[in-house]
Amino acid sequence: MKNLILSAAALALTAGMAVAQDKTIRMGTEGAYPPYNFINDAGEVDGFERELGDELCKRAELTCEWVKNDWDSIIPNLVSGNYDVILAGMSITDERDQVIDFTQNYYPPTASAYAAASDGVDVIAGVVAAQTGTIQAGHVAESGATLVEFATPEETVAAVRNGEADAVFADKDYLVPLVEESGGELMFVGDEVPLGGGIGMGLRESDSELKAKFDAAITSMKEDGTLNTMLKKWFGEDTTTY
Repeated sequence: MKNLILSAAALALTAGMAVAQDKTIRMGTEGAYPPYNFINDAGEVDGFERELGDELCKRAELTCEWVKNDWDSIIPNLVSGNYDVILAGMSITDERDQVIDFTQNYYPPTASAYAAASDGVDVIAGVVAAQTGTIQAGHVAESGATLVEFATPEETVAAVRNGEADAVFADKDYLVPLVEESGGELMFVGDEVPLGGGIGMGLRESDSELKAKFDAAITSMKEDGTLNTMLKKWFGEDTTTY
């Protein structure tokens, strides 16, 4: 799913540290991309990635806490040491992998989609909104459409509703409930587009021990079916699974 195009990325490889058993692992997320992650009425991180992250920490025998961070600085703040892991609907891409490391994916590659306020929208020649620093924004920029970028996913959808953009391009999983609940105000248009190599946990390049712990936990969830059950709970019975 989502995905950052960084320029200042070289901050990075200096902030590594060994994974001590008594070290609290700080899990960084955006908290603004339901159902992947969001802030609930109690002010706590919630969603698929909260449930997944808590289970992975349990299986890896790690003590973890959650940290909220805006999307546009989520990778720089990982590499500078403000938290240890990113769980934020981040698609695995070659560009990101030059800056940080990734676990194996915990969500298989899925489609991105366009949503608009009318079915006659030309998503190639029109104005398309996408969240800054995502693979969706990168795709729109290369497609020939006019890209308008916004800091949050909510703003991209609002741009369609208020006429700033002809369509929004985002993870289909994010758009589905918005389209379904819009009462016909929003609809899917154009073709779905597969992007990225699935969604994984981002870590500093130097944290190989921590990566190994989470990879083993993800593998165990795939093998016992727990991960598929969790994916269906949050994204529906027809979602892509392992």
